[in-house]
Amino acid sequence: MGLEKVNYKKFLWPIIIGLIIWFIAPVRPAGISLAAWHVLAIFVATIVGCITQPLPIAGVALLGMTLTVLLGLVPMEKAVTAFGTNVVWLIAMAYFLSRGFIKTGFGRRVALNFVRLFGRRTLGLAYALIGVDLVTAPATPSNTARAGGIVFPIIDSLATTFGSNPKDGTERKIGSFLMFSEFQGDIITSGMFMTAMAPNLVAVAMAKAAHVNITWVGWFLAALVPGIISLIAVPWIIYKLYPPEVKETPNAKEWAEKELAEMGPMSVAEKIMCGVFLLALFLWVISSFIGLDATLVAFIAVTLLLITGVLSVQDVLKETGAWNTVLWFSILIFLANQLTAMGLIPWLSKSIGVALHGVSWLLVLVVLFLFYFYTHYLFASGTAHVSAMYAALLAVAISAHVPAMLAAIMLALCGPLFSSTTHYASGPATVIFGAGYVKQSDWWRLNAILGVFYIIVWLGGGLLWTKVLGMW
Repeated sequence: MGLEKVNYKKFLWPIIIGLIIWFIAPVRPAGISLAAWHVLAIFVATIVGCITQPLPIAGVALLGMTLTVLLGLVPMEKAVTAFGTNVVWLIAMAYFLSRGFIKTGFGRRVALNFVRLFGRRTLGLAYALIGVDLVTAPATPSNTARAGGIVFPIIDSLATTFGSNPKDGTERKIGSFLMFSEFQGDIITSGMFMTAMAPNLVAVAMAKAAHVNITWVGWFLAALVPGIISLIAVPWIIYKLYPPEVKETPNAKEWAEKELAEMGPMSVAEKIMCGVFLLALFLWVISSFIGLDATLVAFIAVTLLLITGVLSVQDVLKETGAWNTVLWFSILIFLANQLTAMGLIPWLSKSIGVALHGVSWLLVLVVLFLFYFYTHYLFASGTAHVSAMYAALLAVAISAHVPAMLAAIMLALCGPLFSSTTHYASGPATVIFGAGYVKQSDWWRLNAILGVFYIIVWLGGGLLWTKVLGMW
């Protein structure tokens, strides 16, 4: 058996940057301890490693944690407590829920029914496919799983049905429009629900460390109006800027009916999956009102799937996405929290607060949001970006007297949105762009335009909406 491939050249930048920070400790600001500065060096090196990826992100995170303990910065007993974070296990349980969607075929049935009901025109077909993403988003923390595992196969089959294939230059018939519309729909639904993508929960955990508790309902309410506006407007904007050659799709209904007929009536497993999903969604909605922990809701849902036989223990053990997330997410949150516990983030917050004295908090929030959004062109992972910047930007915002909940929510909502920027910006981007239906020049051009739209709607409109909600 051969050795696993490791790209050692990609260790270069993490090592260089980490060592530079480590060895300039003698000139660090007076308010920061040596231990905190050294943890900062390892944390930054780990984030850079998550970007360059000499190893998969879980391997990079494990290396960062190992160095932190090995160098005596944190005792092992304390380090292993990182894996007990509620939010981490919420993500893992939601991954198992999403496995149920795929295993039972319930997700595919939902998608086909949307196509059957709303797919007579190409634009209607785009809305239908985005509707599938919207329905499954609350319980699917992997937007890559939604876009790539549930919706992408449907679009690919539809494109083939209508003779649209990038291999023969016919992608613009219908495939390009549907693929790009679904990608944007996935971005929007990822912003609408706290549990719709992993980086959202990274932000929630970091906000909690700053003593700001974002609830499932609080997130949903803040994102509701910008989300609805985006869901309505974005497919239409794409239809005008990037129109399909085929405008009518009467065969889509027949194709969906044929596929549904082949699937047959709903199985018992699908019915149970549907019931458990609706129960989980209901409990998440009311959890903040009845004092029920959101992570416990996810555990209840997965337990029900196990005892009813919808999922097996082997399904859970083989869900590598969940266990991968538990590993890297726990470690990144742990390192970030250590920076707070050791006083670095509070020092940064206080220092910037003094520097921004007299500057309008609203202006500070706008600048931070724009900075956060456009710096994603430098990142190939939403998780790495949120882990690297969210806590620091939130500290800056709070120091500038931005209302804490408003700052936490607005910066958290920026995370899903900046995942739209490039063809390497997120998992769904990689999957959909990699199919070859959309040229890179079109991808960047259209995303640049839609990025401005998102900023106007989610930042500008979001501020107005959160004012109505009483957040400021």
